Amino acid sequence: MKLLMLGGTEFVGRAVTEAALERDWEVTVFHRGHHAPPPGVRALTGDRTGGERGLAALADHAGDWDLVVDTWSGVPTAVRDAARLLADRAGRYTYVSSRSVYAYPAPAGLDEDGPLVGGASPDEEGDVPYDRAKRGGELAALDAFGDRALLARAGLIIGPGENIGRLPWWLTRIARGGPVIAPGPRTAQLQYVDARDLASWILDAAAAGLHGPYNTVSRPGHTTMGELLDACVRVTGSGAELRWTDPDTLLAAGVEPWSGLPVWLPEGELYDALHQGGHARAEAAGLRCRPVGETVADTWTWLRERGGTAPQRPDRPAVGLDPRLEEKLLAL
Repeated sequence: MKLLMLGGTEFVGRAVTEAALERDWEVTVFHRGHHAPPPGVRALTGDRTGGERGLAALADHAGDWDLVVDTWSGVPTAVRDAARLLADRAGRYTYVSSRSVYAYPAPAGLDEDGPLVGGASPDEEGDVPYDRAKRGGELAALDAFGDRALLARAGLIIGPGENIGRLPWWLTRIARGGPVIAPGPRTAQLQYVDARDLASWILDAAAAGLHGPYNTVSRPGHTTMGELLDACVRVTGSGAELRWTDPDTLLAAGVEPWSGLPVWLPEGELYDALHQGGHARAEAAGLRCRPVGETVADTWTWLRERGGTAPQRPDRPAVGLDPRLEEKLLAL
């Protein structure tokens, strides 16, 4: 198989690239040159925000591909331009989308037939909200590739290489030891996907000729908040004391769900949308999610190899609880 990875140097894109190399696929990476791609790929450099000029290296490259994988999350015109350029040169196109494309609120159990955000277009430019940008990217892929396009609608993605900071923040905080504010209840169900499991599924699905939308997430309750944080304590060996705190206390103190205490959401519409989504179609199509302990342990190993500091995407704000607010909560 011949893969063209649009991106391929960080997190999900890198996971896809490395998974393809492990299968002895021939891999071409088209990227902006900000980070080195994995060894063993053919690298092309360009800027997708630069229109035709930005895609010149890709346009001038001789050859074609069995599969294109695209993780773009900015303005959908970048997906539109790349997909149009590649429509006659690639067999299939997989766009890593998001469950944010569903109209809010997305009820618990919502499957791929749920209502989608309105107003999205492949031609949108400027400051496009994330949900419409991802839906616009889907439409661009479908416009160019039709039933050769696969839409992987991921939710929360964690694992080695994470450049958003959610699991790395928990690991770093717990590694410091001492009492740690833990958002209750311990039994709250979580839904996510390890980037490596997502990558493997994408390659398998493309090889099998799958197309259309799939919610690429674990089953709800694949793990719980308690199991996730207990695993962080175990792998860091810090002896941190988890101080389980009820959601009302956290909210009253001004803690921001999802960003202040990463991964955590109190019960309600957003929790249903992000941790209770329909997963059956992707599972039936072969998505397998490794145990949370493995994801946590491997992320901790990767983080230590980097000297304890995770990369941070420049277009995403840093996450984590303000130490002053944590002190206030611990004193209650």
